[in-house]
Amino acid sequence: MAEQKTNVMRILGQKKIKYTAHEYPHGEDAVDGLTVARMTGRDPACVFKTLVTRGASKGIYVFVIPVAEELDLKKAAKAVGEKSIAMVHVSEINALTGYVRGGCSPIGMKKQYKTVYHSSILSQETVLVSAGKIGQQVELSPADLIGLTRGDTANIVTEV
Repeated sequence: MAEQKTNVMRILGQKKIKYTAHEYPHGEDAVDGLTVARMTGRDPACVFKTLVTRGASKGIYVFVIPVAEELDLKKAAKAVGEKSIAMVHVSEINALTGYVRGGCSPIGMKKQYKTVYHSSILSQETVLVSAGKIGQQVELSPADLIGLTRGDTANIVTEV
């Protein structure tokens, strides 16, 4: 069966960025990132989730962090120069990004939002992010991912 290309895969192909597609079994609902890591046989440290937030200035920001981590809203706000940020409501994700919850990718959103990756991404050889559809992930180099999304890195997760 030929792999169904998602918009994310088409963008990567157009930009000649090398990636590997991964599929995992799923129902209608999003599965949590740790489950995705387990199902793709990857270390959770290299599987990243995409979080969409709104700043005090009403600007939209995207944060991409390892699936086992929690976003530290104070650190995230500081990283983008906002007084405060909050997660956007699940019902807004599709209108803002073109993606559904659980299938949100930092690649190919409706608009180019300021995107910040957790600094641990730089120590990974490759990382997995959503391919823009529940059940599909793409694996690529952090440098390619950050370059494509014009992203920055910062320490944006809560310390345990």
